Parts: sequence; C-alpha cells; structure tokens
Amino acid sequence: MIKGLLRFIVAVIFILSGFVKAVDLVGFSFKMEEYFEPSVFNMPFLVKFALVFSIIVVVLELLLGFMLLLKLKLKFTLSALIALCIFFGFLTFYSAYFNVVTDCGCFGDAIKFTPWESFVKDIVLLVGLLILVLLYRKEFKKDEFDQTKSNNKFKSIALGLFSGIMIFIMAQGIMNEPIIDFRDYKIGTDLVAEKGKIAKNPSEYKTYYSLKNSKTGEVLKVNQDDYINQTKYWEDGSPWKIEEGKNESVLVKQGYKSEITKFKIEDPTGIDLTDEIINAPKAVLVFSYHPKDVSKDLLQKVEAKANTDKTAIVYGISTMPDTFKTIKNAMMDGTAIKTIARSNPFVLILEKGKIVDKQPAKNYID
Repeated sequence: MIKGLLRFIVAVIFILSGFVKAVDLVGFSFKMEEYFEPSVFNMPFLVKFALVFSIIVVVLELLLGFMLLLKLKLKFTLSALIALCIFFGFLTFYSAYFNVVTDCGCFGDAIKFTPWESFVKDIVLLVGLLILVLLYRKEFKKDEFDQTKSNNKFKSIALGLFSGIMIFIMAQGIMNEPIIDFRDYKIGTDLVAEKGKIAKNPSEYKTYYSLKNSKTGEVLKVNQDDYINQTKYWEDGSPWKIEEGKNESVLVKQGYKSEITKFKIEDPTGIDLTDEIINAPKAVLVFSYHPKDVSKDLLQKVEAKANTDKTAIVYGISTMPDTFKTIKNAMMDGTAIKTIARSNPFVLILEKGKIVDKQPAKNYID
C-alpha cells in the first residue's frame, strides 16, 4: 500500500513536470539556452540545439513517469529516473549556488520555483526513487519475466496512446501557441489593470555596497542607508572604498509579481511608448526577438497585413532599431519579448490594453 502510493506520487510529479514543459517546449528551450550562455556553462555553440535538448528531456520525463505509473520495466525505469534526477539536481544546485539561472523552468510557467526550491525538490524526488528501489527490488525479476501477455498488451497500448497525445500537444506548442497558456500574457489579460496593480504594490530593493579598507584589506557589505548615515565610509580621507562591480541589489519586499513589469516599449531614441500603446483603442504589435533570423519576405507580408488595419496603431517591436520597413519601429528587451512571444515573428493585438489575440506571424497572414 505504502510503496504503491509513493510510486504513484513520484510518477505523477514527473508526469506533471513533463506536461507543463511539453505544452510550451519553446519556452522551456529558452531556459535551456540560459544554461549555455557564457555566464553559466559557456557553450554558445549548443544554443541552436536548445529545442532538441528540451524535447529529449521532456520526452524522458513523460515516458519514464508514465512507465513508473504503469509499473512497466520497473528496474530500468527507476534507474533512468534516478539518473535524470541527478542530472536535474546538478543543474539546480549550480543555478542556486552560483545564482546564474534564477528560474530553471522545472514546472514551466505554471509554478515558479527559486533555484534552491528546485534543488530541494530534486533531492526529495531522488530520495523517493531510492526508497522505491529498496521497496521493489524483490519484484524486479518478476516484473521483467512473469507478467502476463494481456497485462503487457494493456500497458503497451496505454503507453502508446499517452505518447500520441503528448506528441500532438508538443507539436502544437512548437508550430503554433501552447494549448494551455500559463504565461502572464494569456488572451484576456488587461495590461492596464496589471500595470495598476504593480504600481500600487511595487517590489522594494536595497543596494548593498561592497567596501574595502585600503589600509587593512578588510571587506564589508554595507546597505545604502548605513552607508549614507555613517560618514566614516565616505568622508575625506576615509580608507573605505567602494569595490566597483561588486555591489548588490537585494529584494527586501516582494510586491505584486507579474512578468508584465518588463512590458516596456521604447522608440529607437529611447522615448517610452508603453502608455500610448496600452491606452490606444486598438494596437497591432509585431514582435521579433531574433530579427536577423526572419525572412524578409515574411516580414514584408506581416507588415502589409498589419497596415491594412486602419483602426489600430501599428508598431514593429524588436531588439534592433531598423527591423521593420513600412511600420513604426520600436524596441524591447529580447528576454521580455520571448516571455510574450514564442514564435519569431509574432503578432499581439490589444484593445484598450487588453490582449484580444496572439498568434505566430505565419498564421496571422493566412
């Protein structure tokens, strides 16, 4: 009873973790790209394979989790899940200890974990898997050799159906939009209302200066208030000097959490266009986070289609100031664009700041 319940719980956790990533594989691939950046593992040549790696990881989670649920090839399944858990544990510990990837995407955008929370989750799962190995070790041979043909056939059919459904969901997420949207930019979101909530309850940060005593070599971390109030740190002749590049901004009060805090659009000269766009009766926004990767023909077609809507203000938003030729250019942080748009390019339609439609540009022009 106990081992069956533990097996069920561990299996469901792996399936759920794989499912929320399978729904939005492109989003998970963005997380994988972060691990290949110079500041983490310094493997930029692997960035182009991020989606492939994401598919492999998600498929393993889903299939192995479902096989554990069915109690299928138990010895192999538990061994493979332990290896997967060790791999995830290494990544989450590295992220947490060196503070390099602040969200591993373990449960996609559905549930946000800090790196340390993710690491603890991986350790708990690993312990659960090791306990299952001990509880089921006597059944490994029986599991492999003594199962009836009818039982094996049922499990194979169930695994096949499950795999087919997951392949469909993953393909939809890659070619179009996630079937289930866990992001803050889902259709129906009112950006004006969200901006208002953020303004009423902002997060508060405090700067900590790294000070080094030029006489003794002592190093201190001093918060901004103490630094200002205690003249010994900054008066003429003070041996305390701020170490450049070592200051930290620390969250002291968590405000209203939303990715929409990063929704800031500027024209190429730096003028903020955000209020104009979200307060307009209608806005058609064409996003591109990698404009150099987009064909000129596709851009020309999507611009032409956007220009036919005479009731809307139209902007092309990318990481470059001259991406678009026939619509107004605007700029936004590439990471923020990726949070909104999974396709490159992508079209978002607002009505008085409310998201009424979002789709890949190739679908928009059809």
